[in-house]
Amino acid sequence: QVRLMESGGGSVQAGGSLRLSCITSGSDPKYYQMAWIRQAPGKEREGVASIYGGSGRTTYADSVKGRFTISQEVGKLYLQMNSLKPEDTAMYYCMARWGYAFRPLEPSEYDKWGQGTQVTVSS
Repeated sequence: QVRLMESGGGSVQAGGSLRLSCITSGSDPKYYQMAWIRQAPGKEREGVASIYGGSGRTTYADSVKGRFTISQEVGKLYLQMNSLKPEDTAMYYCMARWGYAFRPLEPSEYDKWGQGTQVTVSS
């Protein structure tokens, strides 16, 4: 059974950087689609970045392109976040599904997630 546990969130000023990590146990990366999804208070969940282990193909939301980078190694998923903006403030979740997702940034494509890690960016 896949288990996900996020870490690395915190509070930073605008323009700063954070690196989120997700420990992924019980899964073989090459068979899973992984993603980082965020949810701000009062807003819907938003997919920000995704990677398919079988090919390494990555997908990014327009709002984070050029600033965020998703990567993975066996047992871990990362999200490097640079040039952070106040609008990036949200709870960030690591999510997973077995097999390729045709809509990799659509939260409903995923059926496993962790407890989340809070990111707060002040202006």
